[in-house]
Amino acid sequence: MSYENTVIKERLKNLRAKMQENGIDYYMMPTSDFHNSEYSADFFKVREYFCGFDGSNGTLVVSKDHAGMWTDGRYFIQAENQMKGTGVELFKMMNPGVPTIEEFLEKNMKDGESLGFDGRVISTSIGEKLEKKLSHKNVTFKIEKDLAEEVWTDRPELPCHDMYVLSDELCGKSFAEKLADLRKAMSEYGTTSHLLSKLDDIMWLTNLRGNDVECNPVALSYAYVTDSEFVLFVQAKEVTPEVKAYCDRVGIVLKDYHELTAFLTDIKFFGDVLYDKRNTNFLTYKTLVNKAKEAGVELKNQKNPTELMKAIKNETELKNIREVYLKDSAKLTEFIYWVKKNVGKIPMTEYSAAMKLDGMRAEIPGFIELSFPTISAYNANAAMAHYEATEDNCAEVKAEGMLLVDSGATYTGGTTDVTRTIVVGEISGEIKKHYTATVAGMLQLAGARFMEGCTGRNVDIFARQPLWDMDIDYNHGTGHGIGYMLNVHEGPQNIRWRFAPGMEEALLQPGMIVSDEPGVYIEGSHGIRIENIVEVVKRNENEYGKFYGFDHLTYVPIDLEAIDTAYMKPENVKALNDYHARVYEKLLPLIEDQEVREWLKEATRPIN
Repeated sequence: MSYENTVIKERLKNLRAKMQENGIDYYMMPTSDFHNSEYSADFFKVREYFCGFDGSNGTLVVSKDHAGMWTDGRYFIQAENQMKGTGVELFKMMNPGVPTIEEFLEKNMKDGESLGFDGRVISTSIGEKLEKKLSHKNVTFKIEKDLAEEVWTDRPELPCHDMYVLSDELCGKSFAEKLADLRKAMSEYGTTSHLLSKLDDIMWLTNLRGNDVECNPVALSYAYVTDSEFVLFVQAKEVTPEVKAYCDRVGIVLKDYHELTAFLTDIKFFGDVLYDKRNTNFLTYKTLVNKAKEAGVELKNQKNPTELMKAIKNETELKNIREVYLKDSAKLTEFIYWVKKNVGKIPMTEYSAAMKLDGMRAEIPGFIELSFPTISAYNANAAMAHYEATEDNCAEVKAEGMLLVDSGATYTGGTTDVTRTIVVGEISGEIKKHYTATVAGMLQLAGARFMEGCTGRNVDIFARQPLWDMDIDYNHGTGHGIGYMLNVHEGPQNIRWRFAPGMEEALLQPGMIVSDEPGVYIEGSHGIRIENIVEVVKRNENEYGKFYGFDHLTYVPIDLEAIDTAYMKPENVKALNDYHARVYEKLLPLIEDQEVREWLKEATRPIN
C-alpha cells in the first residue's frame, strides 16, 4: 500500500485555492530571506512547509496540477525520503536530462499565464533570468504577495530581537566618519542617493548590531542614504531606548522595516541612484526601476562602497581581533587536550564533543554567540564538507582515527573561525601523508610573500601545491574574509584558483583578514582540514613595488602525532617549528591548568 502524506497534500490544496483567487498559474518558493542571508529563520521556511523537505537549498514550484522541487546532490536522498507520499516530484539539479526551473517553466507555461512569488525572497539575478527566459510567452509576474501568509496559520513570527549599540571606541570609527566616507564614494559615482540592502554592511556602517539571523549579529534592515539624510528601516519593536537615543544623537531617521516599498514609491529622486544588484531583492529592484524611469534618473549598479571599507579593518578593530583570537585559541587548545585525555575513557560523540567546546567558548569574557554551528566530524564523516552532527544523528568518537572540528564565535572585539583535525588513536601512513601535506600547504600560504595588486587567485597555489604534488585537490575555496563582530563569511576578498565568468575578485590589501584552510577529503575514509585565520600585512617597499604577506591570528597546536616529516621540505619543518614556538609563547600566559601547560609544551616541541 502506498503511503500518502495528507498533511502536505492539504496544504498544497489550500495554496492552490489562494493561487486561483489571485490569478496565479505557477507559484515559486525558494530558500531565502529578504536579504539572501546565509541562514534563513523559521519564518522563511515556506518551501519546507509546502513539501516537507527541510534541507538548506531547494526551490518548490506549484501549479494547478503539479508540484516540483529542485535541489542539489547533497540532498537527493533526504529529499526523496522527506517528500514521500506528498505527490511532489523531485528534480535532481545538474543531473543529465533534468531541466532547470527556467527551462521547466518555459516548456510548461502557456502563453499569457502568470508566475507568482514573493519578490522579497527572490534575488534580482534570478528574477531577471526568469523574465528573459519567459519574455516570448507574455508571462505576467505577480511578485507583491506572499501567499503563504494566508495559508500557513501557525507560522513562526518574523525574527525580531532587540538591537544594540557598539561604542565608537570599540569600532575605531564613528558612524559620522563612516557616513562621510560613503557620501564621498557616492559623489565619485555621480549619485545623490544610495539604497543599501545588505545586512552586515548596514550594521557595520551604523555601529549597530542585532540578532535576527542565526549566528550573524545583524538586524533585518534597509538603509537609504542621501547627501543630507540617513534613513534606517528596522522593526519598531527592535528599537530599545538606548538605540533610539543613539539614532537621535547621530542623525539616523528611523522608519518601519515594512515601509520600504511604500517609501521608495513615494520618494522624489533628484539625481542618479547607487545600488548593488547582487544584494537587492527583486521586488525592491523593480520598485527602484519604475521610480527611476518616472523621475528620469539613472540607476547605477555598483558594489556597495561599504563592502571594501568594512573588509579593510582599522587599527582598533585589528588590535581587538588579535586579542580575541588569542583567547579563542587558548580555549580551543584546552578542548583539544580534553578530547585527547578523555577519548575512549568517557562516552563521547561528535555532538557531545561539539557541545563541550561550545560550552567552553561561552565562558570566555565578551562571548556573544557562535559564528556558525560547530562542525564536529569523526573519521569518514569528516570527508563530507557540509556534515553536521545532531543529538539524534551522530557518530561515537572512539580511541582510533581522527576528529575534525571547525568552530568559532563572535565576541566583544571580534569574530573567530578555526579548524583543527585531532588525532584520537591509531592512524594509517596514508592519513599521515595527507595530514602533513595539508599542514605544509596551510603554512606555505601563511608564509607567502606577494606583491601589491595580487588577488586570492594569485596566492591560492601556495596552499594547494603540496597536495597537487600528490595529485590531490580539495573541492572548496582556500579562504574567505571574516567580519568584525559580524558575519563569519565576508567579501569581497577570497582565496581560490578556479575562475568562473562573472566571478568577483578583490585585491588583497593590508588590514584584510582571510582564512587559510586547505584540506583532504577521501570519501568513506577520512577528512582533514587545518584552518588558521591570517591578516594581510605590508612586508617591504622598494624600487620593485610593495611586498605584502600574512601574519597569523590563530595560535593553536598542529597535531604532531599526524606529522610525517618524510613528506615535508626542510622549509616546511622550519615553518612548523617556528609556528609552534610562537603558539607556546603566546598561549602559555593564558592557560592556568598545569597539566594543560605541560601538554602544550610537548605538543609544540620542535621536530626534525
